[in-house]
Amino acid sequence: MEKNLKQEQSEIIRVALFGPESTGKTTLAKQLAEHFDTVWAPEYARDYLQEKWDKIAQICDVNDMLPIAYGQIKLENENLSLANKYLFCDTNLMVTKVFSEVYYNFCDPLLDKAARKHKYDLIFLTDIDVPWEKDDLGDKVEGRESVFAVFKQTLIKNNKPFITLSGDKEFRLKKAVSIIDDLEKALKMGFSSLDFVQIYQHEIPLENIQKQLSIFKKGISKTVLVEPAKVSNGILKLSKNDFQQKADFFDANKSTLKLNKFVPASGAASRMFKFLSEFLNDFDIEKESINAYINRKKDSELSIFIVGMNKFPFFEAVYQKLKEVFPDFDNLERDYKNYYFIKLLLSPDYFDFANKPKGVIPFHKYKTHIATAVEEHLHECAYYASSNGVSNLHFTVSEAHQSQFEEIIKAVKSKVEKESGTIINTSYSFQNKSTDTIAVDLKNKPFRDKNDKLLFRPGGHGALIENLNNLDADIIFIKNIDNVIQNHIESIALYKKALAGVLLELQQKVFSYLNEIDNDNLEDLDEIMSFVKNELNIGVNDGFSKYTSENKISYLKELLDRPIRVCGMVKNEGEPGGGPFWIQDSKGVVSLQIVESSQVDLTNANQAEILASATHFNPVDLVCGIKNYKNEKFDLTQFVDHNSGFIVEKTQNGKPLKGYELPGLWNGAMAKWIAVFVEVPLITFNPVKTVNDLLKDPHQPV
Repeated sequence: MEKNLKQEQSEIIRVALFGPESTGKTTLAKQLAEHFDTVWAPEYARDYLQEKWDKIAQICDVNDMLPIAYGQIKLENENLSLANKYLFCDTNLMVTKVFSEVYYNFCDPLLDKAARKHKYDLIFLTDIDVPWEKDDLGDKVEGRESVFAVFKQTLIKNNKPFITLSGDKEFRLKKAVSIIDDLEKALKMGFSSLDFVQIYQHEIPLENIQKQLSIFKKGISKTVLVEPAKVSNGILKLSKNDFQQKADFFDANKSTLKLNKFVPASGAASRMFKFLSEFLNDFDIEKESINAYINRKKDSELSIFIVGMNKFPFFEAVYQKLKEVFPDFDNLERDYKNYYFIKLLLSPDYFDFANKPKGVIPFHKYKTHIATAVEEHLHECAYYASSNGVSNLHFTVSEAHQSQFEEIIKAVKSKVEKESGTIINTSYSFQNKSTDTIAVDLKNKPFRDKNDKLLFRPGGHGALIENLNNLDADIIFIKNIDNVIQNHIESIALYKKALAGVLLELQQKVFSYLNEIDNDNLEDLDEIMSFVKNELNIGVNDGFSKYTSENKISYLKELLDRPIRVCGMVKNEGEPGGGPFWIQDSKGVVSLQIVESSQVDLTNANQAEILASATHFNPVDLVCGIKNYKNEKFDLTQFVDHNSGFIVEKTQNGKPLKGYELPGLWNGAMAKWIAVFVEVPLITFNPVKTVNDLLKDPHQPV
């Protein structure tokens, strides 16, 4: 035998099975070779040790490790020349190295060096969740867990691309085949094996990565605005009596419905306190006064914060803590008092508000207690999202923050339930990491961090369409975590229930028409078309009148059989963001959509003028019907406009990058829904974008 530990190079995709004895490596290697119509390299040690036993009745010892290594690599190289696209290796030199170290506390330097150097496109680490089978050649069942841990740590330490395989042999084979198919695609896309494992562990489908990279290269087409939606032209205006009638209609019909309130709440409060964080980073109390800083930075927000400081609901708690930390606090100069107040408010050792989720920040001060946004949502939920004495409230949260939400709800839930006479069921979900998106550099190549790893970023608000899709409800109220006020909850509830009433009336009509279509009632096609155009504001193909009856029915059914959303719109008061517009798609069809300013070509004077002439702002609240006329849940992911995402420019450790954000929850993620816009009063729109918003009247005690 030639004494050579060199691994021959080839374009063949090489997959190694790696793990302790009796973990199914041989079985899987054979199965994979058969599935992919290729060869596999068996374990040389088995024949070698059997021959030794037969000759001198001795089992394996440390002196056998290097001969086994020579024989193993010879087998691998021989089979490599016979392989068809793939070579599956029952074992490799890293296995021999680990056994040598585990059982003999020694590894020959030649073996150690070769084992580290050898490369495989992928390594499957076989788990110990399969029955151990007795082996007379030296392995034993005792200590399998510790031996497996050593195998895994060896792969991690040597930065090898590996995926753990668990389950029975049928499951392992199916999983391994799927992984190998994806591996080949990833390699063709230019990713390394380590990249592929990172993508796999992030649970992001390769086709998503492929689409995102294509979007970066091609760019995203700007939305073509036709005109802004206005009252009587895309936005429904209701009288006070109309609102009451719609709310009453909802109340009369809700007993047969399962309701849910969906609150996106995963965002941190960092933006709320951004100007305070900047102040702490840029201010030196030994060198200038706060007033000088305000003048130097033209920081009116800081001035407003300091003037209104004692009106914040958290003022008293921070003040009491300051007196504990600084016994002579009341005798300090005013600048020092204000400086230390802000410092404790944001300090990780004390209140750490900028790093907490918005939902747990104190929002409102009552005579008896301080209320967070979470508590206010519980109250609201009981007021308008309850049926038969039961209300369901769902928060999308960061996994790290869920316990903070649970702690608040545990403290206040029974009180709210007693006051409202409503049982409130709370649930949580996290933004699925598989919705994260890949970042690229300015040349549209995958961005890599200082450790040469790919960078994935959260996909944005639009990723929550999957969370919404997992809810089981007839009607879902959607409202952002920060849009709650201290007063007028009865009025707020009226408008929310009225929107739900509008939805129910629309649903009844849509469902009635769909049932007529199913029953071959063709007499009302013109009436249905009029309803689609005039009440649902859906653009219709110009050639519809020339369609055959069969095609008309098919087309109308496609337009009507979709989820429905009713959106509350407030008048535009100069807040940043998008709004409702009539847009034209690439096929010339005009429809009503919510459009963000970043989707518009602002270099086009006409488009910029249309954007500026908008009369209404982004939806304050949404009420959604997510079941069809057969009472089946829609798959909401099928109604997303994937061409309406956003490319954003960011930096990572000082290096510029481009990120992709998924179509927003209000706009692109619901672009193919039936959408009806209703004007609602400004009282329903009181978001807390900055902490100073808490000083506004709706957030202050009466």
